[in-house]
Amino acid sequence: IAALGENPFFAVSVMIKGAFYYPGSIGYTLYYTTNFMFTGLAVALAFHARLFNIGGEGQATLGGLGVAVAALYVPWPHWSIALCACTFSAALFGAAWAYIPSILQAKRGSHIVITTIMFNFIAAALLNYLLVNIMRPPSSMDPATAPFPEVTHLPTLHDILAMIGIDFSRSAPANITLFVAAMSAILVWVLIWRTRLGYEIRAFGHSASAAKYAGIRPVKITVITMLISGALAGLMAINASMGEAERLILNSPEGAGFIGIAVALMGRSHPLGVVLASILFGFLYQGGAELALW
Repeated sequence: IAALGENPFFAVSVMIKGAFYYPGSIGYTLYYTTNFMFTGLAVALAFHARLFNIGGEGQATLGGLGVAVAALYVPWPHWSIALCACTFSAALFGAAWAYIPSILQAKRGSHIVITTIMFNFIAAALLNYLLVNIMRPPSSMDPATAPFPEVTHLPTLHDILAMIGIDFSRSAPANITLFVAAMSAILVWVLIWRTRLGYEIRAFGHSASAAKYAGIRPVKITVITMLISGALAGLMAINASMGEAERLILNSPEGAGFIGIAVALMGRSHPLGVVLASILFGFLYQGGAELALW
């Protein structure tokens, strides 16, 4: 920035104000943070088995389809029940999209990097077809679904904090999904370091041959790890589609699947590190958007 003739300290101050100071800014920072937590956890979990899941973008895209199917076609009595159902549906669709690359890796030796990248493009094409030809309301020219029913709308941080007397920006998109992401981080930590499956995942990641000699089945670990990773990436759609857009639109992940790779690397594949790295990237996203206006 200094080489461009500008003041780098002023640039940093603009980013900090844009991410934390202005009304609603911290809500947008936390919204991006939530997205990155899900995709970062997805990549981090796969890393422990030495699987490089670059398909978070496609898995999140299909997770959005799962959210839309559950939100639009089932009459839910309350947002909490709708949230549970959409969470399950998003995880299921995301895991399903990770299943074929995992089988190709485990059974045929097709590299997971190549297959997951390819499936990102297939997911985008599939969603484009569905939104244009099947799920788009007849009276609309916008490639998106109809708005989700009001009963499925999630409480925002404004609604939640208002119950304890804290004033928070009404316009910010941060919502209760932030707590779902935090709970996911805790559950991933428990899975990796406090369960037998987590031990097998880590053992397989350190040495596939030694793990096989110890009785750990490579095909099973590869498939299960990728299914959980895909499910975590799919959960991002709760925040983007159900919490913010309140309908399914094209490109709802907005690159969060790829940002999750950097988040996992910076967080050293540890859930706490992923949470901290997600906050950093949320700051960079929101603060960078403010800086772009100057």
